[in-house]
Amino acid sequence: MIARRSFLVSGAAVSGGLGLAGLGISALRPATADAVEGGGAAVEGGTADLDPGSIAKFAVRMPLPPVLAPYSVSGTTSYYRMTMKEVAAAILPGMPTTKVRTYNGKFPGPLIKARSGQRVVVEQTNGLGQPVSVHLHGAHVPESSDGGPMDLIQPGGSKTYTYPNQQPHANLWFHDHAHHQESEHVYRGLSGYYLLTDDTEQQLPLPSGQFDVSIALREARFDQAGQLVYAMDDWPNRNVILVNGKPWPYFEVAARKYRLRVFNQSNGRFFDLKLSDGSEFTLIGGDGGLLAKPYRATVVRLSPGERADIVVDFSRYPVGSKVVLENGLGPGPVEHVGKVMRFDVTRTATDNSSVPSTLRTLPDLPPATVNRRFDLSMDEDGRPDPVGYINGRTYDHHRVDTEIAYGSTEVWTVTNTNQLAPHNFHMHLVMFRVLERNGQPVTEGFETGLKDTVSILAGETVKLQATFTGYRGTYVYHCHLFDHSAMGMMGNFRVS
Repeated sequence: MIARRSFLVSGAAVSGGLGLAGLGISALRPATADAVEGGGAAVEGGTADLDPGSIAKFAVRMPLPPVLAPYSVSGTTSYYRMTMKEVAAAILPGMPTTKVRTYNGKFPGPLIKARSGQRVVVEQTNGLGQPVSVHLHGAHVPESSDGGPMDLIQPGGSKTYTYPNQQPHANLWFHDHAHHQESEHVYRGLSGYYLLTDDTEQQLPLPSGQFDVSIALREARFDQAGQLVYAMDDWPNRNVILVNGKPWPYFEVAARKYRLRVFNQSNGRFFDLKLSDGSEFTLIGGDGGLLAKPYRATVVRLSPGERADIVVDFSRYPVGSKVVLENGLGPGPVEHVGKVMRFDVTRTATDNSSVPSTLRTLPDLPPATVNRRFDLSMDEDGRPDPVGYINGRTYDHHRVDTEIAYGSTEVWTVTNTNQLAPHNFHMHLVMFRVLERNGQPVTEGFETGLKDTVSILAGETVKLQATFTGYRGTYVYHCHLFDHSAMGMMGNFRVS
């Protein structure tokens, strides 16, 4: 039987401390019409913002990410090429094209489909004017292919990344990670999708093919010329929601079950996602693939970098129905940031898919031998150039902050010591398990699966467990609100 949850927020019930009341920061208040003015703010150079209200909602079709084909396949290895370059993309209906930074000129970025045990080799060429680094988020890879913040590809240069895919199925994505540049690069488009599958996933009767859809969410701010406006820590002014690169699109569906893999690829916006009629969907997975069993929910919260894998059964709606995917969090006017996209039920279709009561067997949690503590913080006293810290220190690529013995299992207690600012925590190299949130065991819902990113609101503490095996080397952990990591909220760990 599918476990039923009427409200799901990062896997914890509202009583577990993740309710909306008392958060004390506009970035996580429920979306309200008067939270932030919808338009007219001045941008650099004196040009006014484009009013989000001037963009027609549900007027453009949601595109699907283009699947990238390998240029060569040899044995169990597939070879790809990508070039990072700036292009002019048609984003806003009826407006001039927008300059974006892309992989292979695609906005949204391309999708690589991979399989566990079969290598993927990607040659990345930097056609931009700034250094870049390509990180495959959630991947278990050697240091040389991790795309660390200082492992840079200079303008005009190339680097070959090898992804062994020696891990179970997962909903991965790739993005820029060049330190101090990653925030603006990803905001302007440098991200893509990477779906890793295996026999465990393929043997299940879940919706597949055209009924398995990847959806990337991000926030944006435009000037009146239709160009992206970037400023550090600017979330209250990013009031246009882009879905697969389009503002508030519609997506035509059949009256049957769909698997929707939702990626929060935004710089800083949290989403509380729900269907406009309040009906349930089935949560089946997250960052590291499928959960052990499905859960029914009406809301799922995603912090930047997190993924949710859900099944929505549109057969309960008559053909002709229109169902909006809504967002319950601000900042910003509810008429803008409170809407994400619309599903239009346009036809009937045969449906032989189902969601089994058991999805997978998660690996056992071995005994932990090391306990560590990490405090996340940033300046929130109004100074003009705030800095981010982990354990009171900003990122220094020359410094190793944490030494880890190869093969060890550790428990990390991570606390957001800020009074206002939300954070989250992302670890490279390994997936982890969330043991506790605010002292309460995590026993059901979204956070019971394999994770690589976890939300930590102001004053919250999470306890994580990970086993460090597979590769030796130096990797990073950091807040995955890109603006915060660019401010220095990042540290190095070395596995040896």
